[in-house]
Amino acid sequence: MITYSTAALLFPAISLIMLAYTNRFLALAALVRSLHAKYLEHREGGVLKGQIGNLRFRLKLLRHMQGMGVLSFIACIICMYGIYLEIALFAEIMFALSLLFFTISLLLSFVEIQFSNKALELELSDMEEHDNRSLVRYLKKKFDPKKKGQNEDPNTID
Repeated sequence: MITYSTAALLFPAISLIMLAYTNRFLALAALVRSLHAKYLEHREGGVLKGQIGNLRFRLKLLRHMQGMGVLSFIACIICMYGIYLEIALFAEIMFALSLLFFTISLLLSFVEIQFSNKALELELSDMEEHDNRSLVRYLKKKFDPKKKGQNEDPNTID
């Protein structure tokens, strides 16, 4: 049987993740404003258009992450109400739903982090002077014993 303390364990976790999502939202909002200023200044395609598409998708993910977090919180509150009313099955179902919503929220967060990294790679690719953006290829070339001494500058890739 679920007790108050069991359900209450989710409250700090959900609160912390919602705080993290809010911080993420504020960072994305600042980035959108920055990109908007760049767009108005340059009105060029390329990396900027890629960043805009990436941001639009990340904002949708963030909206769903926050929504799942809120649903998790609500289900947890309803679970505690079910415990208060001594309706064990109802409380257990609500607790399970709360865990499910929380898990979905975290999975969406994982996907958003992957897209965030892609956005950073896209930004870096715009500043790179070479075509080879693969970390694995870079490391292979850097530590290849056959090419020892040929590549004096560790920041360049042949």
